[in-house]
Amino acid sequence: MKHVFGPVPSRRLGQSLGIDPIPFKTCNWNCVYCQLGRSTPMTNERRDYVPREEIIAEVKDALAAHRPGEIDWITFVGSGEPTLHAGLGMMIRHVKTLTEIPVAVITNGSLLYRHDVREELTAADAVLPTLDAGTESLYRRINRPWPDLTFERLVDGLIAFRQRFSGKLWIEVMLIKGVNDTEMALTDLAAVLRRIGPDEVHINLPIRPPAESWVAPPDREGLARASALLGEIAHVLIPAEGAFDLSGHDNVVDAVVGVIIRHPIPEDDLIKTLDRWTRGQVERALADLAAGGRAQVVTRYGKRFWSYVGARYA
Repeated sequence: MKHVFGPVPSRRLGQSLGIDPIPFKTCNWNCVYCQLGRSTPMTNERRDYVPREEIIAEVKDALAAHRPGEIDWITFVGSGEPTLHAGLGMMIRHVKTLTEIPVAVITNGSLLYRHDVREELTAADAVLPTLDAGTESLYRRINRPWPDLTFERLVDGLIAFRQRFSGKLWIEVMLIKGVNDTEMALTDLAAVLRRIGPDEVHINLPIRPPAESWVAPPDREGLARASALLGEIAHVLIPAEGAFDLSGHDNVVDAVVGVIIRHPIPEDDLIKTLDRWTRGQVERALADLAAGGRAQVVTRYGKRFWSYVGARYA
C-alpha cells in the first residue's frame, strides 16, 4: 500500500493503522527536530495531493486484512502536515462509516486558526496538535513556520478548536535540551497551555535523527522541570515497543522503505522488525537500498539510523 501503513506500536494509541494523505515532506513547518529532515521547499497550500478515493480504498483493504482487536486506532499522520490535504475532513468522516475503530489526527495545529480546518477535525475522536513554545521567538526558532503562520494564529486556533471540539485534545511538546527545557521557556509554555485547556500534554523527546545535528534530548533535570511546570496533565512519553506490521509487503526492500519513509529506525531495531526474512536477506537488502538510492544511513546519538533517501539532514 502507498498511503496506509502498519499497524505500528504507539504509546498513546496502541496499535495504530496509519494514513499518510500527502507526499513526503509536504509541510508548512521546518522543525529543527523533525525525524524526516528539513522541509525543502515548504508549502502552505491546501489541495488534494493524493486522490481521496485511492486512500479510502486502501483503508478498506487494510481493515479487511486485520482481525478485530488488531487495530486500536486509525490515525491520519502525514510525512508532513496532513491538514494540507483539502479532503481531510471528508476522509475522516468516510473512515468512520467503515468501522467503529476511533480516528485520530496528528497535526502541527498550524491551520486550526481557519474555520474550515477546525470543522473538518471535529469529526475525529482525538486530535494531537503540537505546541513546543510559549513565545513567538521560540516558536520561530524551533518550528520555523511558513511566514504567515504566526504564534498568535497558532494559539488562537488551538483555543478556538478546544471550545468547539468534544473529543480528546492531546497536545504534544517536543522537548529540546537548552532550548525549551529552561525554567523561563517552560513557564511561558505552561501559561499558554492553561489558556488552551487540553485533556493531556504529551512530552516527546527527539530520539530519532533530528533535521539539525545540534538538537538533543533534555537531561534528567530538564525532564523534571517540564514535569513540574507543565502540570499534572503532562506526561513524558517513553517510545512504544513492538514491531511494525509489514504484512502488506512481499519483499524485504519494499518493507524497509515502507518503514523508514515515515519512521527512521535504528539499524538493530530494523533488523528485528524484519524477522520474516533471514538476517542475511536483510543485510543484503540494506546494502542494495543504500547502493540503489532508496535509503540512507544517518548517524545520531552514536547510533546508525536508516532513513528515506529524500530526507535532508544537516
